[in-house]
Amino acid sequence: MTQLDKLYTQIVNNPKDVKSQDLDKLLRRFGFDCRQPRKGSSHFTYYHRKLPDILSIPKERPIKAVYVKKAITLIKKLEEKG
Repeated sequence: MTQLDKLYTQIVNNPKDVKSQDLDKLLRRFGFDCRQPRKGSSHFTYYHRKLPDILSIPKERPIKAVYVKKAITLIKKLEEKG
């Protein structure tokens, strides 16, 4: 089991205590691209070319569990598409 597999399992099991760097690593591993917040924006925007959904995560820390759960849902959708 690789470190990223362990990280994925850890995040799925406990979505409340997730660092923004860890979530970013995980999303990028699955092929998501990130748009950095620009002037006036307070959210990172993650998107994947195979999914119509866009994930917006506030740049404030810590990340709330609701955003982590949305990210997990998008990753699972991506895995289903193969």
